[in-house]
Amino acid sequence: MDLREKAAQLPLAPGVYLYKDPGGEILYAGKAKNLRHRVRSYFTADRLADSRTGTLLSVATHIDYILTDNEKEALALENNLIKQYKPRFNVLLRDDKTYPYIKLTHEKYPRVYVTRRLHKGATYYGPYFPGNLAHRIVNFIHRSFKIPSCNVDLTRSHPQPCLEYHIHRCLGPCVEGLTTDDAYASAVGDLRLFLEGKNRDLAGQLRRRMEAASAGLRFEEAAALRDLLATVEELDEKQKMAAAAGDNTDILALHAEPPLVAANLFHLRNGRIVDRREFFFEDQLEFDQGEFIAALLKQLYLGTRDVPDHIHVPADFEDLEPLEALLAEQRGRKVAIHTPQRGQKKAMLALVETNARHSFEQRFRVLTPSSDAIRQALAETLSLPEPPSRIECFDISHIQGTDQVASMVVWENGRMNKSAYRKFIIKTVAGNDDFASMREVVARRYAKAPCPSLILIDGGLGQLHAAAEALESLGIINQPLASIAKREEVIFVYGQESEPIALDRYSPVLHLIQTVRDEAHRFAVTFHRQRRGAARLSSELLEIPGIGPQTVRKLLRTFGSLEAVKNTPETELAACIGPSAARRLRAFYEPSLSS
Repeated sequence: MDLREKAAQLPLAPGVYLYKDPGGEILYAGKAKNLRHRVRSYFTADRLADSRTGTLLSVATHIDYILTDNEKEALALENNLIKQYKPRFNVLLRDDKTYPYIKLTHEKYPRVYVTRRLHKGATYYGPYFPGNLAHRIVNFIHRSFKIPSCNVDLTRSHPQPCLEYHIHRCLGPCVEGLTTDDAYASAVGDLRLFLEGKNRDLAGQLRRRMEAASAGLRFEEAAALRDLLATVEELDEKQKMAAAAGDNTDILALHAEPPLVAANLFHLRNGRIVDRREFFFEDQLEFDQGEFIAALLKQLYLGTRDVPDHIHVPADFEDLEPLEALLAEQRGRKVAIHTPQRGQKKAMLALVETNARHSFEQRFRVLTPSSDAIRQALAETLSLPEPPSRIECFDISHIQGTDQVASMVVWENGRMNKSAYRKFIIKTVAGNDDFASMREVVARRYAKAPCPSLILIDGGLGQLHAAAEALESLGIINQPLASIAKREEVIFVYGQESEPIALDRYSPVLHLIQTVRDEAHRFAVTFHRQRRGAARLSSELLEIPGIGPQTVRKLLRTFGSLEAVKNTPETELAACIGPSAARRLRAFYEPSLSS
């Protein structure tokens, strides 16, 4: 039975249809109010002339379906399947700049982190925008609740706490006796109420504990609770004022030159633009604006917490009404999706369209974004607390464990700072051990030098963890640290290793990281070659009778390589090391001169 016959047998009911290849892989997921009518429409002359549909039907061998009770359920199921299976014929938000969440880990002593990827095994709050809001909130959590974001191993006791404890930003669960399990659990409970927005419940608990501490003459504890209570009440009041200030609106616009598409999404909160997102697509051979907008909106909003009051789009689309209903049900309040026709709203949509066109130019016409824009994008990609002003990158170089050296190069304020480069000769590691070499070099560097905005390691997880161990041995925690693995070009951020970052090949952030990494590799290899050349020069010249180490050093400083020494006339050699040594050297390489 061919696909056309299978389509004719589908139910006349709402649901999701799945085109699959011979191996059972889902090629396309779509939703329909009427499965039979929708899938049969793929076989009309107009749809078959569409290259994308034609390709899909030439590859697909099966049509499966899942019935739902109504169109809203079908829409939600379609979105879940697309996000889970990422079918190659659907519009997908690949390499999307996602908003940060605050992650509360499920450990004996939970910790908080800023992350952009969600995995099982933790509780997530957010998303937060603008992007630095999550970092500001986590900073507030450190100061007020004293729950850390460190990467210290809390499964064992340590001899002394780090600086974060001494500056009152951590309860110190890493050292026995600094806190108790009950006290830490109480702080985490307060934090959960805060992150869940239950400020009124949190304020009530804080007030009761403050009064109990005061009655028990624990005045220092009571004062700390009083200050936290005042902050929570102030935040609660600000939230009430913001909620009453006005509607929240998202505005989506596109610029398409198929197969390339750029989209911009602006977020307006209380009448002000607070952030924007960019999306890029490279495979939209047959571009249908309405279908494209619908696909984006479903993936952007279904299953997320932050759904605005209004969503402005450049064109209507088929699933508009069921999507509005589903988002309203998800949000608990009305959501309106519409296309502005006049006035200020139309002007704002035009502004977003202009930005989408500019994004298209920057991405696909290879315009160079500004240094500040790249720094900001790098901070967002790696979840850094602020755009980096200085990056120090390390690489190890050797041949089968011999002549091991390391390099450190510096990117500062938009360019490579060659005067700040450093070379390292590995002193404590024997044999081929890149991890131990990285530990040594990083420890030597930051035992005396201040840490930069970002430390970048050329290598994978092993090198990354070796660098982290070196920093921890120096008592340095919460230092932004990342590595880029060769070949795969995957970026690992320390503390978020389970969430590797794979940027697309057009990304200026990836280009920056590659540039710094490649420079560190070049500098290390050059230094290694110099060391090998010097070693070879020394070993060979020391075989000459009457030529000692001091003479070899003079030759090395003056001529630089063994080949240069061999080709230098005796008169020039004599000017460097004296006539007698020069005569012995020339006789060694030209025995006929001594006969």
